[in-house]
Amino acid sequence: MLKGRPLAPSGEEFRIYSGSAHPLGATVDDEGVNFSIYSANATSVQLLLFRDPSDLEPFKVIDLNVVGNKSFFLWHVYVEGLKPGAGYAYRVDGPRDPRNGHRFDPEKVLVDPYSKGNYLGLWDRGAACRPGDNLHQSIRGVVIDTRGYDWEGDQPLRRPMAETVIYEMHVGGFTKSPTSGVQHPGTFRGLVEKIPYLQELGVTAVELLPVFSFDCTDVIKEFDGNKLVNYWGYSTMGYFAPHQAYCISPQTGSHVNEFRDMVKALHKAGIEVILDVVFNHTDEGNHQGPMFSFKGLDNNTYYYLTGADGSREYYYDYTGCGNTFNCNHPIGEKFILDCLRYWVQEMHVDGFRFDEGSVLTRGEDGSPLPHPPVIWSIELDDVLGSSKVIAEAWDAAGLYQIGYFPGARWAEWNGKYRDAIRRFVKGDPGVIGELASRITGSADLYEWQHEEPVNSINFITAHDGFTLYDLCAYNEKHNWANGENSNDGVTENLSWNCGVEGETGDQFVIDLRKRQVKNFATLLMLSMGVPMMVGGDEFMRTQKGNNNTYCQDNDLNWFDWQKIASPDSQEMIRFWKLLMQKRSDYIHHFKGKYFTGKVSRFGVPEISWHGPQLNQPNWDDPNARCLALTLGDTAEDTDGLANVHVMMNMYWEPVEFRLPRFDGLNWRRTIDTAQPSPNDILPLAEAPVFSGDSYLVTGRSIVAFTTRIPLTEASSA
Repeated sequence: MLKGRPLAPSGEEFRIYSGSAHPLGATVDDEGVNFSIYSANATSVQLLLFRDPSDLEPFKVIDLNVVGNKSFFLWHVYVEGLKPGAGYAYRVDGPRDPRNGHRFDPEKVLVDPYSKGNYLGLWDRGAACRPGDNLHQSIRGVVIDTRGYDWEGDQPLRRPMAETVIYEMHVGGFTKSPTSGVQHPGTFRGLVEKIPYLQELGVTAVELLPVFSFDCTDVIKEFDGNKLVNYWGYSTMGYFAPHQAYCISPQTGSHVNEFRDMVKALHKAGIEVILDVVFNHTDEGNHQGPMFSFKGLDNNTYYYLTGADGSREYYYDYTGCGNTFNCNHPIGEKFILDCLRYWVQEMHVDGFRFDEGSVLTRGEDGSPLPHPPVIWSIELDDVLGSSKVIAEAWDAAGLYQIGYFPGARWAEWNGKYRDAIRRFVKGDPGVIGELASRITGSADLYEWQHEEPVNSINFITAHDGFTLYDLCAYNEKHNWANGENSNDGVTENLSWNCGVEGETGDQFVIDLRKRQVKNFATLLMLSMGVPMMVGGDEFMRTQKGNNNTYCQDNDLNWFDWQKIASPDSQEMIRFWKLLMQKRSDYIHHFKGKYFTGKVSRFGVPEISWHGPQLNQPNWDDPNARCLALTLGDTAEDTDGLANVHVMMNMYWEPVEFRLPRFDGLNWRRTIDTAQPSPNDILPLAEAPVFSGDSYLVTGRSIVAFTTRIPLTEASSA
């Protein structure tokens, strides 16, 4: 690395050089560390160095000289002799002119946005909100050497989207319960210990709720004897730094390698790592929020600002979180691209899900852009080109872009899929037309702009909302534990409690709820597109009707591994596991292309629709609650022919469905959600041949028949 010219005499412990403007952040080489940050409007910058990040006082303060340490808008310095593990932070001065967007405060200690490790052991949020020096209560960046890690040949897995099954999960909550039995509960290493569980279940990717550094110490309020904190992590403090609470020894600078160990272990198990990332806002909040990074570095650049009479004193809040990051400013765009490339190149992650992704389509004036630079840069970037990119295609200000999100390969959380499936399984009449569109890849949303079924992330539940069990156990949200009189969270959940609100000993209701969960699971896994399930839904995890558990770092959110071991949970886990195997068996139906009207060699159309009677789907019946479809196998490159016939009855009484017949093919019943385990789902080899022409489908249940013939047999038929 270019050190630049020396700025301190050689007799000092550390020799100081002018340094290099690039790359941004703290970059370690064999002789020292280069520091570089952006600020267009600062008048002076100080670098504070700490021998240990926990030290109250810096052992050295370096004043960055405008002549020797500034290149255009980048401030830089090289410190020879400094070693990894040291702490560092900045003080930045400049105009104190909030009306014109400038909030510089030389008393506030700032963390580098590019810091690869953050230490929050001294952090006091209140001190960052109040005027005055907060040196002893500030965040410290940790100097981390990212070189030399033994990846053992690991690379991102690059699994095709059409073959992906996503498992959305929270790193901490997965193992934080004492019932997990792991050595390091609630950490990246704790997750590693439970990888066999994920592997046995059959998911192909984990989508981790935010793992960038966030303030888990922030007590939002105390209610009913509990401290309510930022549990989910959707307010980011450090975008290059793994979350310190998920590390065993963050003060030692182990952040990066602990995260890498987890990624490497997941990859060895064949599981991809997708990160839920939050670039739409930061944790600095509005004008009353804390100053710890962007606000003090260059508020006017990093945020959308507004105010009366053309001022820039306040923050546009398109996110519902107090501020909005200026994503399509060249500096904001560079920051996001640098961050994503870092997590792909240095941390080997496989993709990203962008929280409130529609914010990234807004221009510098806040208006949606037809070709937003940051979106297309991510789309076309050579480093990111094989990474999965998923957008939550809406924001809190009402921008809703499902089916219209810019970019070609961006997948979208399909909220319309969620709502259609919920309404159908709940028993709402007259939704079979939309149901048909959603389970066959939402062509009405994506095909018009030459996109494909894999642009649709199909989900029924997500972290924000009811769990799948609660969707079948509660008509109303019960968010009382959040201390807001249950006024928070979504009110309309399209849920049905199966006749009793909450927990019950009524066996009929208990059995119906299990059947409804299986109905949801079956539709999710047999739909075209990319299925996403929520961690815990496979064993009917409950949040007791709370649909907004963002602040509950307790057993309301934590996995109960004793419950997982129970017979009821194991029954449901078996069902999900075999469902995923069936999806894998029939993956040629989900290769990411829409139907073209082909007919199989046995005369089975690629797709055909029915009601209880063949070829009569009753699209125009406003009371219809039944639908059936046949998928004919037209693939030529698989190890056998698989045809599927699915019958869905969400009426409350049994309905007799006719079955199609094709010469040379025998149906086997592989799924019946009304049957007790293990007959609710069977491997094809164990499923008996069915010779009848009709099948009585129990009320509120789904039945699937399958036929499969080896290619050698099919060729001679």
